[in-house]
Amino acid sequence: MIEIIDKLALYFQYPFVRYAMVVGVLIALCSSLLGVTLVLKHFSFIGDGLSHVAFGAMAAATVLSLTNDMLLILPVTLLCAILLLRSGQNAKIKGDAAIAMISVGALAIGYMVVNVFSASANITGDVCSTLFGSTSILTLTQTEVWLCIGLSVVVISIFLLFYHKIFAVTFDENFALATGTKANFYNLLIAVVIALIIVLAMNLVGSLLISALVIFPALSAMRVFKSFRSVIICSAVVSVFCAMLGIIISTVAGTPVGSTIVVVDIVAFALFSSVGLLAGGIKA
Repeated sequence: MIEIIDKLALYFQYPFVRYAMVVGVLIALCSSLLGVTLVLKHFSFIGDGLSHVAFGAMAAATVLSLTNDMLLILPVTLLCAILLLRSGQNAKIKGDAAIAMISVGALAIGYMVVNVFSASANITGDVCSTLFGSTSILTLTQTEVWLCIGLSVVVISIFLLFYHKIFAVTFDENFALATGTKANFYNLLIAVVIALIIVLAMNLVGSLLISALVIFPALSAMRVFKSFRSVIICSAVVSVFCAMLGIIISTVAGTPVGSTIVVVDIVAFALFSSVGLLAGGIKA
């Protein structure tokens, strides 16, 4: 145990490890806030769709040799978030079909672009790192960390500012419309915030594992708590704890960061499920 603590103390002397912890905690916190809303609105897989879009945009940015790939990834992901929402409201294209179309299409196009135009000799390694976030979070620059902090502040501020409106459109959208709430606008706002979270999370867990980061803490909290606010708070605590523990385990054991965090989230879900079964749910 003492050896592990000494090893962690040694690793955390390096700036890139501290950067990874700060970014990991912020991304986990942001992901947990909207995860509850997505689960309750049966829109969980929007994370998959937008993460694949972000992968396609990243592939294009790599081929174009952009010094800052966020300049392409962020606007493309935001645009697709808006398109997904509009398609979901269109009776001709249901929400799940629109997500599947954009998700598979963006993933296929992104992989093809990387293979055809990439100048890198290690295409498989590049794609694996992007999809699973194996080492990217350990190569963050100070500028990227500050960008993550700025976007995280935006996400958290939007959630806190419009908390009651988000609560209204989450549970009863028709009633919210009847009371004068601009439900379409707040649905759009939720989609945009999710797009920001997806872009942030790519460096942590990769594009294929983002949905786990968004959904598992929310599902864990719902096993035990029943009220919206209690679930939100519990989800945030669980998400941050799992991210920190996952990064620490990854640092000590040398396992992939993203996969380790998701495995810790799965263990937390199993524990909360067991507590929920034993206690019959705690009404808070």
